[in-house]
Amino acid sequence: MTKHVTSSEIRSSFSAAMSAMYRTEVPAYGTLMDLVARVNDEALSAEPELKTRLQATDNLERISEERHGAIRLGTAEELAMMRRVFAVMGMYPVGYYDLSTAGVPVHSTAFRPVGDAALKRNPFRVFTSLLRLDLIADAELREEAAKILATRRIFTDEAIELTKKAEENGGLTKDDADRFVAAVLETFRWHDKAIVDVAMYHRLHDAHRLIADVVSFKGPHINHLTPRTLDIDKVQSLMPDYGIAPKAVVEGPPTRRCAILLRQTSFKALEEAVAFSDGKGGWQTGSHTARFGEIEQRGIALTPKGRGLYDQLLEQSRKVVRPAADGSNADAYEAALAATFEAFPDDWATIRTEGLGYFSYSLTEKGMKASTDAADIETLVSDGLVQFDPIVYEDFLPVSAAGIFQSNLGDGAQQEFVASPNQQRFETDLGAKVLNEFDHYAGIEQASIDECLSRLSRRPAAQ
Repeated sequence: MTKHVTSSEIRSSFSAAMSAMYRTEVPAYGTLMDLVARVNDEALSAEPELKTRLQATDNLERISEERHGAIRLGTAEELAMMRRVFAVMGMYPVGYYDLSTAGVPVHSTAFRPVGDAALKRNPFRVFTSLLRLDLIADAELREEAAKILATRRIFTDEAIELTKKAEENGGLTKDDADRFVAAVLETFRWHDKAIVDVAMYHRLHDAHRLIADVVSFKGPHINHLTPRTLDIDKVQSLMPDYGIAPKAVVEGPPTRRCAILLRQTSFKALEEAVAFSDGKGGWQTGSHTARFGEIEQRGIALTPKGRGLYDQLLEQSRKVVRPAADGSNADAYEAALAATFEAFPDDWATIRTEGLGYFSYSLTEKGMKASTDAADIETLVSDGLVQFDPIVYEDFLPVSAAGIFQSNLGDGAQQEFVASPNQQRFETDLGAKVLNEFDHYAGIEQASIDECLSRLSRRPAAQ
């Protein structure tokens, strides 16, 4: 019988290969990794209880290798094939994100592992956006962009062949998996020669910088690779010491004792040399700005009630002060955000009892020695038999994603589009439904409750 490697092993190999490639292409990423490693070590040393809980929930080892990447695709065909490629790695589309509301002409999903065991093995995620050509106002440019995108092939023949082989055989052997990782990596590699001439590049660029980034190149180069930190405020403050200029505002919720959802920051996108066709068989040198470094800090996944409160408070804070792309009102915005979010409870017990977040339940030392037929989780918690830990938010925030995009598109690049979410169209292009993140977290929480009840009811009472 042919022995296949697991999808998690392929995902881990691909994540490591991507990180090595990006470190070579963008040296500042390596510097960022060194900074994050330092801050995480200091955070764990300063908070032994945090380290203990991360170890107890099997979340400590994953943090150092945790990454999320981001790519931007141009066509439905590219998106559908990317879905198949990621499925070989055990990564599936979770959530639908409409970024047109924030002036970015894309809609997106996040490909990631979905099972608790797979997430703990390697939680690699790729935020994947599809260009909305329908949002380009210039009909002639829209048509020309579509023709350019129709000519490119972003996957190698070997990547397509091995994806089909994995689908037909239910997996890949070790040798085939190694070939698959190497072949798929080519899709994400940087290409310093554009597939358009400089005049077309500028037309696309004037419509929106992100449109130029998608349409002008041979493939969807990875535009950032993001490590996870345990203290994003410290990383933000130390970045200048490492020769990195951070964006002015950390996106997402304010600094809190009990972290919620996702906080992100980045350094400014790099201006990179690019060769453009001169239309005469030669090349002329220009530049393109797209790739940047990003860092994230993840908190608890919120329930629909908690997410509703978060969205309401974020909207309120932005009515007081809307963050400027150039960071000129950063202090005022952060003050408004902190003041507004005082309405969101900042202790785990209240977040849990008010039904604002998802938690994973496990037996305490007392619970491990006990036996009971009680089926009420609240009673078990109050009796000290069961404890709870926050479930990590594995997904993204559209306003934060757009804020990161905008801050790296240039201070004058803010643009407006008519809000036009179209999840049905996105799923048609994808060739599948996206998973609902709330259902996913609720399932993990319920499974942990069921496990506690099962273990307590089948254990003989202590003598």
